[in-house]
Amino acid sequence: MTRHLRWPWSAALLILLACAGRARAQDGVVSGDLPPVGFGSFSQEQLSVRFGAQDLEVRFLPLDERLLRLLAKDAYASLHGLLVERQGQIDSVSRLSGVGSPGVALVSFFALRRDARFEPENLTLLYRNQFRRPTAILPYTANFSSRQLGVREQATAIYIFDAPLPVFEEFGISYGAVTTSAWKDALRRIERERARVIARWQTERERSDSTQP
Repeated sequence: MTRHLRWPWSAALLILLACAGRARAQDGVVSGDLPPVGFGSFSQEQLSVRFGAQDLEVRFLPLDERLLRLLAKDAYASLHGLLVERQGQIDSVSRLSGVGSPGVALVSFFALRRDARFEPENLTLLYRNQFRRPTAILPYTANFSSRQLGVREQATAIYIFDAPLPVFEEFGISYGAVTTSAWKDALRRIERERARVIARWQTERERSDSTQP
């Protein structure tokens, strides 16, 4: 039986704050354990999950450094730049929610028909039979707070969760009554690319070591 975990929610969490503090998004990642930028070949779409829900298409993209290192250089620069730009806001809302190691994702809603409405707080994660709701949502596009889209329009926000996302495990993504297990398919792509990236990195390190006097 699926158990719902309750988090306090209010419209005040749909805010942009900037203050001191330093919550580490997707903490537990030591940069020395990761390959350098540039060994990956993924596009943003290959790290994303898309699914239909009512009059919308929803895209969920985890902003986890362990995954971002699988991106090609330009794609990495774009998403890493987004995180750097909004880091102060992420830190602020995480501190406000009492979260020290937040999980972060970029979520977009695409309208499939005219005047499609979306409810940002209706997106949740299903992990080990527990629903995880966002502790905060930071609008990224100016139209996000309107909660309504014209056909083919999109609205995007940064979602903050109370723990790092389980990106190397299967989890569900729900919006309203729709739950998708598409992350399972994404995980297969990620595992293959991760193996290739590590192999490229190791080959480069061995080549570099062999040329040193």
